[in-house]
Amino acid sequence: SREIVWVNRLAASSSFGYEKLIYYLGSVDEWIPMGGQQRFVNPEDIDFTQNYRYHALAANMRGFSQNIRRGTNFAVINSELRIPVFKYLIRRPIRSKFIRDFQVVGFTDVGSAWSGLDPWGKENSVNKEIITEGPSTDPSITVTVYKDVDPIVAGYGFGLRTSLLGYFLRLDWAWGVENGFSK
Repeated sequence: SREIVWVNRLAASSSFGYEKLIYYLGSVDEWIPMGGQQRFVNPEDIDFTQNYRYHALAANMRGFSQNIRRGTNFAVINSELRIPVFKYLIRRPIRSKFIRDFQVVGFTDVGSAWSGLDPWGKENSVNKEIITEGPSTDPSITVTVYKDVDPIVAGYGFGLRTSLLGYFLRLDWAWGVENGFSK
């Protein structure tokens, strides 16, 4: 309807073999953390016993910092509704590129990153925690705890889009949903 655009994106990848690629799910490229938010979270959950050769950001997962989920596989779905506000209100040609390109956007992102065959497997680093007690060379007690963590995360929010001095600008406010709770 008069230039309202609904945009959808599906991205997925898998890495296997001896020298694997690890995907870090969360955030977007070139973002600025706000309110004391960390850019990269959960570094202790990365399983370095795997022979990871390369790493990549599995974006876009707005509402989370990088590495909210990780693994050799990822899948993410993004959906946006873009509304060109001034094009809707002004019924004559608009000269200003800033005003002509100005859009209000509502979005949602859903995705997961995992290792193994499926995201719900017990061997995923998000589901498994190994606790050791004693010297690191020969721990006296080793406990493996399997947690019931939902591997799928979602983000939702709204944003603004426009161009300024030939550059595309975007500003998003996003909230993440993990294990059924909004953050």
